[in-house]
Amino acid sequence: MKHNLLYVFDNMEFGGGERVFAQIINRLSSKKYKIIVACLPTGAFIKKIEGSGAQIKSVDMRNRFNPGVIWQLSSLIKREGVDIVHSQGARADFFARVAAKLAGAPVVVSTVPMPVKGFDVSPIRKLIYTAFNRFSERFVDRFMVVSDALEKMMIEQHKIDPQRVVKIYNGIEKEEYCISDEEIMLGRLKFRMESGLGEDVPVIGVIGRLVWQKGFEYFIEAIPEVLKKFKEARFLLVGVGELKDVLEAKCKRLKLGDKIIFTGFRNDIKDILASIDVFVMPSLLEGLPMILLETMAMAKPIVATDIDGIKEVLYNGEMGLLVPPKDPKALSGAIVDMLVHRDKAYQMGMAARKIVKGKFEVDIMVQKVEDVYEELLQLRS
Repeated sequence: MKHNLLYVFDNMEFGGGERVFAQIINRLSSKKYKIIVACLPTGAFIKKIEGSGAQIKSVDMRNRFNPGVIWQLSSLIKREGVDIVHSQGARADFFARVAAKLAGAPVVVSTVPMPVKGFDVSPIRKLIYTAFNRFSERFVDRFMVVSDALEKMMIEQHKIDPQRVVKIYNGIEKEEYCISDEEIMLGRLKFRMESGLGEDVPVIGVIGRLVWQKGFEYFIEAIPEVLKKFKEARFLLVGVGELKDVLEAKCKRLKLGDKIIFTGFRNDIKDILASIDVFVMPSLLEGLPMILLETMAMAKPIVATDIDGIKEVLYNGEMGLLVPPKDPKALSGAIVDMLVHRDKAYQMGMAARKIVKGKFEVDIMVQKVEDVYEELLQLRS
């Protein structure tokens, strides 16, 4: 028997959460599931699931307080006979949970990739989101979280029954990122030639949305100290977001000039990772970042902050170097350490790749998600 599965999220940007939904949709069996996706029908996500057979239903959730979305989703659930509603994101979660309750959907699942405090909204809206989230949590059969820290938060802070919370680590495409040194070198040369970067120039990079959680301002503040040791070094900031102007202004104040390159949005992340000598993740708040797993799979030296969601995956001194958040001096010291001690950095990168290959594979993640669906459907049958 084929089950009807509805994914609900706003699709206002393409981040790690959207990437995970695309992975699941592309790998679930079309013989077992009819997949419907309710979101904005544009952008990178739609391209990622081309050929999956999923039906796209246009639902605009940009207006955070639009009760019409609940009616639209509820009607969709009834019309399509949806068996499972799976949502992600603050506004999508509220709309989907209430709509599923009104429509009588048998199974409701929510993915929690990050604490509510990490949402890019004002303090007042954050309070409203928190209230809506707590109210609608009662309608959820299973919460999927991506880290130990989030599992603990849901159980201890949100008072969710532990049986309703399941931890499923994000996974990456091993065959795409665990590539040979020769393939890495080709990607490295391609991006460096395109960007005018010499083969021997030390390149240090960050990748992600330009938002406060990523801590990129501290990366920028660390650059002058790195340049004292490596004058020829260049720095990459890859991504788009609301803090672009603020970060560019900080670079001007520090007189970094052409030492730093803002690349904007890029599709060739694998080539960028191949081109850098040290990957930096100066985050203040994370769930379980996909870009970290991708970088580990490519065996790149990593300097990151010692926070939940990172330290659970990247062991300090074994697979990379962890530093306190909001500490440019510690950040610069660790970057220099990686550039000076290349052999040690290489060994850390290889150790990180080994962990990813054994524990963070996309097929493992998708199978665990499907196991949750099957368990809940059996309970409701």
